[in-house]
Amino acid sequence: MASERTPTAPLDVSTAPRQRYLPRVGISLGDPNGIGPEVVLKALADTRLYRFVRPFAIGSAHVLHHHARHLGFSSVKIRTVDTPPETCSEDVLYVLDPDPEATPRVQFGKATKTGGKVAMQAVERATDLCLEGAIDAMLTAPISKEAISKAGYDYPGHTEFISERVGADDHHTMMLVSDELRVGLVTGHMPVWDIPKHVTCDRILQKISIIDAALREDFGIQRPKIALLGLNPHAGDGGVLGREEIESIVPAIKKARAGGYLVYGPFPADSFFGIGGYRLHDAVLAMYHDQGLVPFKTLAFESGINYTAGLPIVRMSPDHGTAYNIAGGGQASPGSLRAALYLAIDVVHQRRKRASTPA
Repeated sequence: MASERTPTAPLDVSTAPRQRYLPRVGISLGDPNGIGPEVVLKALADTRLYRFVRPFAIGSAHVLHHHARHLGFSSVKIRTVDTPPETCSEDVLYVLDPDPEATPRVQFGKATKTGGKVAMQAVERATDLCLEGAIDAMLTAPISKEAISKAGYDYPGHTEFISERVGADDHHTMMLVSDELRVGLVTGHMPVWDIPKHVTCDRILQKISIIDAALREDFGIQRPKIALLGLNPHAGDGGVLGREEIESIVPAIKKARAGGYLVYGPFPADSFFGIGGYRLHDAVLAMYHDQGLVPFKTLAFESGINYTAGLPIVRMSPDHGTAYNIAGGGQASPGSLRAALYLAIDVVHQRRKRASTPA
């Protein structure tokens, strides 16, 4: 990467001094039938984290108990609370339950209406706590789009639901973050046939602005360098393979440069990643979901983070899904969730630092 700073690198918890301020981070448990509760249990089992953060779970205490017993975490002390805990003991896992009287059934590997409802209740509560200032950041374990649809939530994913709830409308973008690569998207959860009409000059300029601001404000990069990918094979090959580059992407790059942004491209996506062009930039703006996420997950599947840029709150999530095929088997890696927690700590401190610095 162009920047020397790697905010997602694990904290050296064995030697680092205790932080003056411990960020309060709520972690929604995700789909109860997936691996969300498992990775939360595993991530928070590392008690060294408590030197740097006050983490707690948000979701069904009944579900968390079920996963703990099933996966052999029966020794974990799970304590239900009504509000975010002021302090977090290393030997207690606190859980804020939006509906403590409910006892939803856990059905590993199945997308159910109940599972979708329980998952989204936790996301709603976490989002509201952030808006109220009761917590500093939220992490979201994976949900099932099928399950939340069954539960009556008409959203393609976390990002869209949270951005609407915080009033960010379309002023946000999904960013995938790792030590190797940062990728933002012009279009997110959208059918492929619908993508070209949304790759407009104005939309690209908006995403450049959001990503540039996030890199400055949340990652501490003073002069971010952003690479733009082309939409078509070979970036359109001069219009032979498509005109989106000529009509939308190049004009957006010219306008962005005139506005002082350090943007480059458009680069053909295949060769750009093949020759390691991403290492010369602080972020890459891909035109659509798989164009950015396929190379990202190839490079950083277990350590990648889904970070939503442009929100007034701090929101992260692991970059994997519910993994129904291994749910309940004890095989899930907490690496991505743990990396998301490290980044959340870093971003909270970065925002607090900016807020305390005179203009």
